[in-house]
Amino acid sequence: MTTTGSPPVSADRLSAPDVLRGLAIAGTFATNIWVFADPRGPAAVFAGFDGGWWADTVLRTVANGKFLALLTLLFGIGMELQYRSAVRRGVRWPGRYLARAGILFVEGLLHYVLVFEFDVLMGYAIASVLVAWLVGRSAAVRVAAGSLAGAFVLLVVGALTLAGAPGGGVPAYPATWSGQVGERLTGMGLYRIELVLIVPSAVVLFLLGSALLRAGVFAGDAAGARLRRGLTAVGAVGVLLTVLTALGGPAWFAVERYLAAPLVAAGLLGLVPALLLRSRGRGGRVRHGVVAIGRTAMSCYVGQNVVAAVLFHAWGLGLAGTLATVAAPARTAVVVLVWVAVVAGSGIIASAWLRHHDRGPLEALTRRLLGRDRSPASPRATRSP
Repeated sequence: MTTTGSPPVSADRLSAPDVLRGLAIAGTFATNIWVFADPRGPAAVFAGFDGGWWADTVLRTVANGKFLALLTLLFGIGMELQYRSAVRRGVRWPGRYLARAGILFVEGLLHYVLVFEFDVLMGYAIASVLVAWLVGRSAAVRVAAGSLAGAFVLLVVGALTLAGAPGGGVPAYPATWSGQVGERLTGMGLYRIELVLIVPSAVVLFLLGSALLRAGVFAGDAAGARLRRGLTAVGAVGVLLTVLTALGGPAWFAVERYLAAPLVAAGLLGLVPALLLRSRGRGGRVRHGVVAIGRTAMSCYVGQNVVAAVLFHAWGLGLAGTLATVAAPARTAVVVLVWVAVVAGSGIIASAWLRHHDRGPLEALTRRLLGRDRSPASPRATRSP
């Protein structure tokens, strides 16, 4: 195994990974909530969102893929920290990390089958196994692997863009929970097709997150500041590309989600720590809530989707069907208010939970299943969904 040193992390940035992760979880839910709110069901994603108010398009564009890409970068940072911890303790790598990845895959599979068609945990688990074998290799090997994965993503995104926007009708979505479970099982080939892009994209972003941590993205020195400014500039390019793809229409959806979104995520990774350094304070209740969400990321990710399923599906409160008959401005306002309420509730519940526990319930379950008093990476900053 090889190790790469990095500048020390500034004390002012100790909460930065948790803040970023909390924002990423909240932002990812800002994408998922539109899937739950569509009365046509999750298959509508493949047919394209249509007939919505212009504000719906803006809100979906702002969230689409950006925060998920940020979450993926942070997962890569977490992997790097876990690798360093293993090296310090003289533990064979990847070793038991592969068991952790297996547990994550099972958790993702259950999340997919029982709750949500577009789970990302399964893809993270697969990609993490691949990256676990790469994180300790030479820089040349890591760059080569990332380049191959990135080239594959470009090829698939290019093919999807040339194929044009999806279309066609959407089959009726089951109204019962058991019917939806059956739909996910029989339609796994359709709903899990995105893994073709999620896995290689995650490989690229995991490796990039690892490299950025080694380069000192959270360091308090001049080099760290320069790196964060550079990332912020990259994010500005991503914002411009997002605007152009949004104006280009649905045919450019894949470019926006898989090419522009990671650039914006890189910008957030540079901008947020810089803003935290300027604030130099402990922050108010909002920041504390965001940090709590970040420290219980996987629990909040799954929990938010469970709440959305109960609120929007016909077997729950049926809000998606109700909103289908409501005029666009009011419908949009309700969706936004639900997002605010769920995210705020997540922060409140996570904060209360962490007063008595050192990690979220699903995170604690993973540690228990690993049969260890401490997870493969115990520092708080290494927690990942």
